[in-house]
Amino acid sequence: MLSIQEILTHCDHTLLKQEATWEQIKEVCDDGLQYQCASVCIPPAYVRQAANYVGNRLKICTVIGFPNGYSTTAVKVFETEDAIRSGADEIDMVINLGWVKDQRWDDLLEEIKAVKASCEGRILKVIVEACLLTEEEKVTLCDLVTRAGAEYIKTSTGFSTGGATVEDVALFRAHIGPEVQIKAAGGIHTAEQAEAMMDVGATRIGASALMKIAKREAAHHNL
Repeated sequence: MLSIQEILTHCDHTLLKQEATWEQIKEVCDDGLQYQCASVCIPPAYVRQAANYVGNRLKICTVIGFPNGYSTTAVKVFETEDAIRSGADEIDMVINLGWVKDQRWDDLLEEIKAVKASCEGRILKVIVEACLLTEEEKVTLCDLVTRAGAEYIKTSTGFSTGGATVEDVALFRAHIGPEVQIKAAGGIHTAEQAEAMMDVGATRIGASALMKIAKREAAHHNL
């Protein structure tokens, strides 16, 4: 059983709600620093401010084409370039799910490759919104993400009809290339859920609830 502190070192501590304020983003950064999170995942508009605030002490992750994924490739590329200029270290992009349903596999592959090229060597995580996909579509996307050279496949935005499941993480692990990692995100509220995802192959966890647990535990120990 991993401690909540150990789990948080694999966590992208996340705040992506529409009404997020700078004070809230700053608190996320402070928590990410204190608990040595893998990164903080925040809205693009706050990347520059957050990057300046944390310096080189914490990775800044942001989202592209979020949460719906249906902006054009050119827009996603521009968003990515802008995020990198602003100081983002990691990019989480949402694929075009309409193209998945239309089986436009070549277009999807080219889009992921284009965003990856725009990352200029930074980590790219590809959000496939697994809750909206058939098993066959998930397997095909594992192949596309691998071929496109992205570092991660990510289960979910957390803004759709469902989040990460152990079954999806295990399925991804069975079908992605050995060099591709998995980020499980969406609906992960407990340390047990996070550890279950890691047990079947996730190496990153996208969550906000885990930090609350860690803070409660710390407060309890300080009583």
